[in-house]
Amino acid sequence: MSLKNAAFPSSAAFDVINSVLQADAAERKDAVDKAKAIVSFNLKNEQGQEESWYLDLKNKGEVGKGAAPAGGKADVTLTLSDADFASLVSGKANAQRLFMGGKLKIKGNIMKATKMEPVLKKAQGKAKL
Repeated sequence: MSLKNAAFPSSAAFDVINSVLQADAAERKDAVDKAKAIVSFNLKNEQGQEESWYLDLKNKGEVGKGAAPAGGKADVTLTLSDADFASLVSGKANAQRLFMGGKLKIKGNIMKATKMEPVLKKAQGKAKL
């Protein structure tokens, strides 16, 4: 099942991140062991619509639609524009600069947000945004 939403072009990255996590059980376990967090991404597109996706790096090592997996709660929520998320995943922007520039808002455990960076880096070369 695709996680892509046509109204959010950068959402294709969630399929890439999920395929990276599902491709190698050892890497998935490593990502979960290091992050131990559910990270929610709240994206806003140019039309002002908002949509959420999550990275479950606490339990199963999967990506899904919504703020958190059923019965779960995000440890940290990242709110940013669709365009800024595309830049972040493609490596054209980094989270610290987006945060300092007010383009990335973080709610929850900021330290948990830094733990998902290796997962985004693995997806960078594969994401066609």
